[in-house]
Amino acid sequence: MVSIKSGRRRLMTGVAASLTAGLALGAFTLGGTANGADETAEADRHTKPTIVLEHGAFADGSSWNGVIEELRADGYPVIATANPLRGPASDAAALRTVLDHVKGPKILVGHSYGGNVISQAAGDDPEVKALVYVAAFLPAPGESALELTNKFPGSTLPDTLDPVTYQQADGSTATDLYIRQDKFHQQFAADVPAEQAALMAAAQRPIAQAALGEKATTAAWKTKPTWDIVTTRDLNIPADVQRFMAKRAHARTTEIAASHSVAVSHPRLVADVIERAARTTVR
Repeated sequence: MVSIKSGRRRLMTGVAASLTAGLALGAFTLGGTANGADETAEADRHTKPTIVLEHGAFADGSSWNGVIEELRADGYPVIATANPLRGPASDAAALRTVLDHVKGPKILVGHSYGGNVISQAAGDDPEVKALVYVAAFLPAPGESALELTNKFPGSTLPDTLDPVTYQQADGSTATDLYIRQDKFHQQFAADVPAEQAALMAAAQRPIAQAALGEKATTAAWKTKPTWDIVTTRDLNIPADVQRFMAKRAHARTTEIAASHSVAVSHPRLVADVIERAARTTVR
């Protein structure tokens, strides 16, 4: 015969054991749910391609800051590369070192002269799923940025340039081109606040004069899905030049009444076009 006291002790022991087992099971279940959610979030994150941004002449990586903020807020990994601005072939080689380092699908974006560079860098990379040109050059093989700029009238860039000649290591001379700081706002970034444009002017990176005359050798837009933002108030690359290149490339084109610095003045629009390219080409 079991005493009441002994029975009560066994009952309490059983309840405690049940609670302990239940809590352990609950912890396991909750832990599994949390881990599953983490794995799902991680999987979702990896379905988004990396956005690689290539700046152009008279700019630097910070010219993409507003676009980067928009893209990152929407969950996209982003890299703004440093463009040496020495010539399409060598600049494309520098960009390819970045592309080779980034694993998985990529969307490649080029502004201005950066369009020359992405056109040459992306052709042999199957992980580059789309190209986005932002007020940019889309040269065909044998064409240069200078040649394309002059194809239609409208560029006032030559009168604003400040050339700096220097001696190279081999003793030869070369010339870098800046935009005069007192001309920068109107020429390059008319729809950007004056204070911000002044900072951009002070921080601008020069392009080698020879780079503008160097001819393209490849055109990735012939084989890659292509998007293009045409800036109709552009004083660097006339809108008619941009339209000509976009039409030739069969690009999905967005036009906006903006200056050459559209990524600074309209970052949301630029990000939207990039994300459209990403959603269309990466599943």
